[in-house]
Amino acid sequence: MEEISLLMQGFAVALQPENIILMVAGIVLGVLIGVLPGLGGANGIAILLPLTFALPPVSAIILLSCIYWGALFGGAITSILFNIPGEPWSVATTFDGYPMAQQGRAGEALVAAFTSSFVGAFIAVLMITFVAPLVAQFALQFGPPEFFAVMFLSFACFIGLSKGSPFKALAAMMFGFLLAGVGLDGVTGQLRMTFGSMELMRGIDFLVVVIGLFGLSEIFQSIEEGLRFKGQSAKITLRTMLKTWSELPRHWWLFIRSSVIGCWMGVTPAGATPASFMSYGVARRMATDKESFGKGRVEGVIAPETAAHAAGTSALLPMLSLGVPGSPTAAVLLGGLIMWGLQPGPMLFVEQKDFVWGLIASMYLGNIVGLIIVLAAVPWFAMILRVPFSIIAAIILMVCAIGAYTVNSAEFDVVLMLIFGVIGYVMKKLDYPLAPLVLALVLGDRTEESFRQALLISEGSLAVFFSNWLVGTIMVAGLTLMFYPAISKLMAGFRSPKPA
Repeated sequence: MEEISLLMQGFAVALQPENIILMVAGIVLGVLIGVLPGLGGANGIAILLPLTFALPPVSAIILLSCIYWGALFGGAITSILFNIPGEPWSVATTFDGYPMAQQGRAGEALVAAFTSSFVGAFIAVLMITFVAPLVAQFALQFGPPEFFAVMFLSFACFIGLSKGSPFKALAAMMFGFLLAGVGLDGVTGQLRMTFGSMELMRGIDFLVVVIGLFGLSEIFQSIEEGLRFKGQSAKITLRTMLKTWSELPRHWWLFIRSSVIGCWMGVTPAGATPASFMSYGVARRMATDKESFGKGRVEGVIAPETAAHAAGTSALLPMLSLGVPGSPTAAVLLGGLIMWGLQPGPMLFVEQKDFVWGLIASMYLGNIVGLIIVLAAVPWFAMILRVPFSIIAAIILMVCAIGAYTVNSAEFDVVLMLIFGVIGYVMKKLDYPLAPLVLALVLGDRTEESFRQALLISEGSLAVFFSNWLVGTIMVAGLTLMFYPAISKLMAGFRSPKPA
């Protein structure tokens, strides 16, 4: 098969010595980011994105993606040893992981969590390997109306499937569109919303915004909460590893079911956190001894970790094949592609084969390297939580400021970063989601361009978005998802019994 041949070429790219070094460095950085509660993969990638400016695109995406895999692994360490989820998707892991650690089974819980993470990610990468090229090939037939419809579907998913209020998701998205409109109009060449400012003529840089929104706001929130760490110690021995591995095969159906849940939730923009909770809930519901969940069952660790990694990995499928991110982290990576001069979407598979297949190959290798590193070095990674948070916060703040300044070598960007740090903090306190804002900021220009091109083709008629079965189906799906919260409430109202 052609995919196998191209994947082998990708391995040749990923296995170059400099890429292997970046892979290991990315995994170590990612685990450290994952261990720090609240920082998270998207925040870590946003903060460290400026480090990739001097790297070739393939090496840069390998470094960033490995930071992401490392963060996915790292979140389980604090969940199991400290009962503090390093990542939102690791909350479900605490339910049974921490009780196992209290019972002196921390090594078993960690081995089960890391192995489950590896299996979930591996199955998702297999799906990307064989499905993404087919989706991209199909998407090559798209014109401006179809591309706008796909982006509309993505925005609608974030509104309709949002965990919180759809109105807040919509408001955050509109704010992102507003920011994306600042600067030079790509179609007419006119300046928009610059208010005479020379700095705003180049627009508001995506990277400056995400460093402030994700990095600074998390630090502000962590300082406010005054983090204190106290947990269990753990050491993974070869005997514990072999014993746990010998018992895991009997949970094969749990692995498959959790991976399917994770892949589905990853491709849709639901994300890793709902996937981990859903997988845990299904595992508990289908268990014969439901009451034992929450008291230290290994199935309670396997289910959320497998689903979270499958979701986190499969979120890259729509980003690679359609240029539409499936998660906040994928949105940050998508912004990175644009910064490196690449055009995300189906043409990547035609014009940048080394890049695409090098990335996919690095997903396989990165997860293997990540599994080996976390199994060998858990006690050292856990030691970072002994460092006072005031020191860690100061280092992160300094890295954020340097990163923002290096984007355009402008002090104005550091000021903008601080402003967006405060905005991000306020949005989190008011429970406004950040992901729709970032998505709109990244895709705003491309969405506007597709929309205006489609209207030019149709001479201003909106009927172009329903002019054939493909674009019409996508638009109807998008409208259905956008109004899904209202539809579900209406249906619930019809089903509820009327008072006598």
